[in-house]
Amino acid sequence: MTIRGKLTRSSGLMLLCLFLELLEARAGNIRYSVPEELDKGSFVGNIAQDLGLEPPELAQRGVRIVSRGRTQLFALNPRSGSLVTAGRIDREELCAQSARCLVSFNILVEDKMKLFPVEVEIIDINDNTPQFQLEELEFKMNEITTPGTRIPLPFGQDLDVGINSLQSYQLSSNPHFSLDVQQGVDGPQHPEMVLQSPLDREAAAVHHLVLTASDGGDPVRSGTLRIRVQVVDANDNPPAFTQAQYRTRISENVPLGTRLLIVNATDPDEGANGEVTYSFHNVDHRVAQIFQLNSYTGEIANKEPLDFEEYNMYSMEVQAQDGAGLMARAKVLVEVLDVNDNAPEVSITSVTTTVPENSPPGAIIALINVHDQDSEENGRTTCSIPGHLPFKLERLVDNYYRLVTERTLDRELTSEYNITVTATDQGTAALSTDSHIYLQVTDINDNPPAFHQDSYSAYVPENNPRGASIFSVKADDADSNENAQVTYSLVEDTIQGAPLSSYLSINSDTGVLYALRSFDYEQFRDLQLRVMARDSGNPPLSSNVSLSLFVLDQNDNTPEILYPAIPTDGSTGVELAPRSAEPGYLVTKVVAVDKDSGQNAWLSYRLLKASEPGLFTVGLHTGEVRTARVLLDRDALKQSLLVAVQDHGQPPLSATVTLTVAVADSIPDVLADLGSLESPVHPDDSGLTLYLVVAVAVVSCVFLAFVIVLLALRLRRWHSSRLLQAASGRLTSVPASHFVGVDGVRAFLQTYSHEVSLTADSRKSHLIFPQPNYADTLISQESCEKKDFVSAPQSLLEDEKETFSQVNFCNEFIIYLYEK
Repeated sequence: MTIRGKLTRSSGLMLLCLFLELLEARAGNIRYSVPEELDKGSFVGNIAQDLGLEPPELAQRGVRIVSRGRTQLFALNPRSGSLVTAGRIDREELCAQSARCLVSFNILVEDKMKLFPVEVEIIDINDNTPQFQLEELEFKMNEITTPGTRIPLPFGQDLDVGINSLQSYQLSSNPHFSLDVQQGVDGPQHPEMVLQSPLDREAAAVHHLVLTASDGGDPVRSGTLRIRVQVVDANDNPPAFTQAQYRTRISENVPLGTRLLIVNATDPDEGANGEVTYSFHNVDHRVAQIFQLNSYTGEIANKEPLDFEEYNMYSMEVQAQDGAGLMARAKVLVEVLDVNDNAPEVSITSVTTTVPENSPPGAIIALINVHDQDSEENGRTTCSIPGHLPFKLERLVDNYYRLVTERTLDRELTSEYNITVTATDQGTAALSTDSHIYLQVTDINDNPPAFHQDSYSAYVPENNPRGASIFSVKADDADSNENAQVTYSLVEDTIQGAPLSSYLSINSDTGVLYALRSFDYEQFRDLQLRVMARDSGNPPLSSNVSLSLFVLDQNDNTPEILYPAIPTDGSTGVELAPRSAEPGYLVTKVVAVDKDSGQNAWLSYRLLKASEPGLFTVGLHTGEVRTARVLLDRDALKQSLLVAVQDHGQPPLSATVTLTVAVADSIPDVLADLGSLESPVHPDDSGLTLYLVVAVAVVSCVFLAFVIVLLALRLRRWHSSRLLQAASGRLTSVPASHFVGVDGVRAFLQTYSHEVSLTADSRKSHLIFPQPNYADTLISQESCEKKDFVSAPQSLLEDEKETFSQVNFCNEFIIYLYEK
């Protein structure tokens, strides 16, 4: 079954190709003949049968007649498929005296863009009667005229051809005259009247004859010419022309009244017998309308414009007659030279006004015909279009051209074309004609939307209101109509586990982005998202663009003081400063951070209030608390400092911390000095109460120190690691960028260490301060590695069964005093 199906299709294609070849071969020689003067709609030929088509296919395939600027003589009958006359046809008007009258035109099969030439021969019928140009001819003949003298007579004119044209002449009976018909070299018969016997004016002064011209039609048609011969006295010298034939060549564009040539005849007779007059003899009526002859001078001029396309050669006969009636004749030939006076005619017989931009090369746009009425080089034409256009002309037969696309069109580059078709002849001073074809290129969806930028960056301050517009994107589509309608959407993504659509939304028509929630710079600082632009074509095209949305920081976070940490038990932290400290001694350092960024996180420190003004200074950018002068004995042990930390935001935010600095060289001094600071309420009891309090404090401190030393010896390594973790744990949640100060250097936290040596002798418990440190940092890690020995009572060592040789505390030493 498959093989048979393939054979059937193959056979069908072969038959179709054979049918087209037979159709072209048959249509290449389509000829018909039809008599003239038929009524409109008369049958000429079965064109459908000769083209191998059925009558209904004529309309389906767009079969029609195309001709070159001539009035349409024939038409197609779509019902019967026949060629019929479009009106009455006059062969004589169409072809004049041509032996064959052929009307040529082309049949266009529009769906295949094929042309088939057709020739229709117009058959002459006997519808014209032979006629003479004159109704009556009068001439004079001398009575001494010799018998045998021949007198040329006007010949009749019959517009028919062949057997229907003029066939014979007959002269009425007369004893003096007979008729002799000569066959001319150029075709027509020339009747001549021959004098048979001498004339006698006295016997008959006038002779009347009738010349009859008859054609060969059925029935026979005839015309007559009356001849009047007047016998005059003897005149023995007839006129004589200087030339037997005159010939001139003249351009068809000569002005009216131009002298073309002069004929000249002389007569040696005297008087009236020697006076010569000129007249046309045996000329066509059309020639008589165009030319005029001066009867006295023999000058021939044109009284109507000459037209090479109508006649290229005019033949006429001029007769010279003297006063006595003697005549002579000469032939005059006027050859009309063609000039390039006709511009080419351009006709567009088939055209389309729209073409899709994805049409392949070779798509047919129009069928063009060019015709020039001039001859030879003046009538040879070329057809062209501008070279920069994506079209070309393909030449067909009979000066037909086909306008086709040369390459694929692009509507976005050029949406419409006004194609100028120029037809130029090859004459000297060439003439040309321009015709215009307007072509519109229709759009297809071949361009995706294009954003104005490859990527976008937008900035939005934190704490923005919900629903506020924060940015807009714009994409253009080079297509048109619905192919250029762009809609916007966000490419799905997640931010910190939440869908992007919960943070932002976009207007699908305008591309405006809206914030659905308030952003927090401390939560995230930027969003990376993609926006999609899609057109409404079929199928739709889309493109994406990346958008970086940066959240701008606002000063919405107060500086946070990390050190000294604010106690939670209600006590007040104390920093130690030896009395032997020199100016510039680093007592402690206030460490603070700000969760904001940039200028909002630049911190500055200043001393707001001090119990002893001028004793301490605070670094503006470092927060370091240093001694400003030498400590004196009169300076109080307890110094209270109020330090403010302020950022540089607008408006600025600040935080304060109160520092208590104890000035002493040993713990007893500290305790004693602190006790002396109390104001006695009752003079009698204040001293005793103070001693009791100091004694209890000393015992408590010794016991507390002993317990701490014991625990430290057992868990030294573990306790050291825990202390390090505790010291660094306060900064683990703070981003590193928050430690960037005004000078751009990362701040860092250090462990403030004080070396403390406690002895087991409760009577001699004291603090030993290290050497004063005037560097930019406090005690380094190396000082923590120094080893100090602690002596303990022997009884305690025996109970614990362990020997303690040395205790080194590397931690922040903070002394809490009882609140007053």
